[in-house]
Amino acid sequence: MTGLALTAAIFAAWLSIHLYAMFVFALGWSTLPAALAIALVQCWLSVGLFIASHDAMHGSLVPGGGRINDVIGGFLLFIYAGFAWSRMRDAHFAHHNAPGTATDPDFSAAHPTRFWPWYATFLRRYFGWQSVAFVSTVVTTYWLVLGVPVEKIVLLYGAPAIGSSMQLFYFGTYRPHRHRGDEFADRHNARSDDFGTLASLASCFHFGYHHEHHRAPHVPWWRLPAARKAMAREEMQA
Repeated sequence: MTGLALTAAIFAAWLSIHLYAMFVFALGWSTLPAALAIALVQCWLSVGLFIASHDAMHGSLVPGGGRINDVIGGFLLFIYAGFAWSRMRDAHFAHHNAPGTATDPDFSAAHPTRFWPWYATFLRRYFGWQSVAFVSTVVTTYWLVLGVPVEKIVLLYGAPAIGSSMQLFYFGTYRPHRHRGDEFADRHNARSDDFGTLASLASCFHFGYHHEHHRAPHVPWWRLPAARKAMAREEMQA
């Protein structure tokens, strides 16, 4: 119930702000600071939509829920960027099977230390024609059919979507799996950020506790701080 309640809250907040931004909010020079604040909040909430769908991939959104995870996860991925559920889930499992290796679809063996080339590779692998078609349809409908000004679409829909992809990539892929000269702790080839709980939540819904996630992928995002502490205690006692 906790996972479902948090997911419902994230989706309700994202949808409410999105509808307000597109159809009520008046964008102008005097309201630009408020628009930037809306864009930042929407960026963070978009990250939350993806993280909730990620929990559904692992079956931890609704433990034992079976098909319910597929339905909710697929819906969230679709509204996030028109992603196909099966394709994204299979790619994520491939990531867990061989993290940080040449067969890992999230990893760039050619650019293991460089953010921008790796991010470009990441986008090419995941943002295919389905995502382009979905986003194009939304933008065209808002602009030409519903009369939403294009500057509102760019600032309050496009920018948060792009920003969330960069946020997810930076905190959930690049920082945990990048090569930086020292060895990884184990076969998961992942590190965790040393952020406090609030900073971890703000950065990427605790996805920066990435080594813990790879060690226990069944743990939902909201329980990762507790799992991190429990693993740390076990290591100290070992």
